[in-house]
Amino acid sequence: MEIFNFLFHQKNHIDFWNFFQHLFNPRWIFLYCGKTAIFILLAIVFAETGFFIGFLLPGDSLLFTAGIFGEDLCKNFYNVPFFVIILIVALVAILGNIQGYWLGYKSGKLLYEKKDSFFFKKKHLILAKLFYNRYKTTALIISRFLPMFRSFAPIIAGAIRVNFKKFMIYNIIGAIIWTFSIMLSGHYLDKNFPELKNHLEWIILLIIVTTMIPIILKLRIYKKKIFI
Repeated sequence: MEIFNFLFHQKNHIDFWNFFQHLFNPRWIFLYCGKTAIFILLAIVFAETGFFIGFLLPGDSLLFTAGIFGEDLCKNFYNVPFFVIILIVALVAILGNIQGYWLGYKSGKLLYEKKDSFFFKKKHLILAKLFYNRYKTTALIISRFLPMFRSFAPIIAGAIRVNFKKFMIYNIIGAIIWTFSIMLSGHYLDKNFPELKNHLEWIILLIIVTTMIPIILKLRIYKKKIFI
């Protein structure tokens, strides 16, 4: 209910359209959403790996920004330690992967027959499968740091019927490494360089470019494999 109270009682009367536009601005989420910010963070982290639309969402930059605004998150969530916040985010990331796994497990074969749409591209599925075949179950760890593969890796794991216990081991390891490394980086960088908040847009742009470079390189490699 907090999310709806926030939307309808802000002084600036932010409408739903503007709200969803702001979802792609991590700084805005933590500056203006107050107690709701933690729930928006968790919803985006879950959706990133639980649904096809996930690759469109700002996962890495959102976690990094969450680290920078870690103290505010803690104050707005019962004053729990920041360590607990990261654990909760990691748990939701694990649950998101489980959702993605079962999505692939139940409809894996049908996905290859699905027509392309704005939220679904078959080529992303094929590339993710090649990526998974190359790195096996460790792809679940590596993919956490690659936006597109992060969304499709658990779906592929379910589609090809990876042993669920083995899947869970790498799922848990990947989620913990991803959340702790990025959120703690933002948290401690802000401690040592508090002026980071004033240049957050550039930092987020750098994170996006950095995570996209390996994707572009792998896309070129995998495209060659597909057409050879």
